[in-house]
Amino acid sequence: MRLLLAEDNPSLGPNLKKNLETYHYATDLVTTGEDAVALGLSVPYDLIILDIMLPHLDGFEVCKKLRDQKRTTPILFLSALSGLDHRVTGLDIGADDFLTKPFAFRELEARVRALLRREGTTKTTALSFAGITLDTRTHEVRRGEREISLTSKEYLLLELLMRNPGQVLSRGMIAEHLWNIDTDNLSNVIDVYIRYLRRKLCEAGEPDLIHTIRGFGYQLKEP
Repeated sequence: MRLLLAEDNPSLGPNLKKNLETYHYATDLVTTGEDAVALGLSVPYDLIILDIMLPHLDGFEVCKKLRDQKRTTPILFLSALSGLDHRVTGLDIGADDFLTKPFAFRELEARVRALLRREGTTKTTALSFAGITLDTRTHEVRRGEREISLTSKEYLLLELLMRNPGQVLSRGMIAEHLWNIDTDNLSNVIDVYIRYLRRKLCEAGEPDLIHTIRGFGYQLKEP
């Protein structure tokens, strides 16, 4: 899952980005409303976390501009403005949730998971396919009874595949969902991570479920 975080607080923004990445979310951080609009219109984010009190262009205006351009990406507002009117305004202009500062990161991450479930094909925290299970709450991955330890990028790659079983995902689609704007030179990186993931999923001799569609990308399907 790839998130956009718009937060201009010089300590809170980087801290939230670090914590979100610890929970396996590829996260882009911007500090102005203009940058939030630009990226929100050009990158297919799974979720946008938007501070209201951004410089120059506030979070309300950012949300309006994205919704005016028919962008339906879920938006979670963060704000020190705790009044009822602010919460109602945020929801009325198209936001999906509103979290008042200060907050515990555990609550933010739980709300992120809830919004992503709302947009996905499943309403549970567990994804499963052909004997592979992935828990988006605990981040545990199993194949049958065997627990599989994955790096953050391997986990993100498997989650993306399991949310789109049978669909051919191009390298471009994978890059857009798993890597942030700070990452360059992805031409071979995705193939390397596919190889790593295959090795771990099949290390007990199980059949390979990740199929290479030559010239297109990768597909999760039954052998």
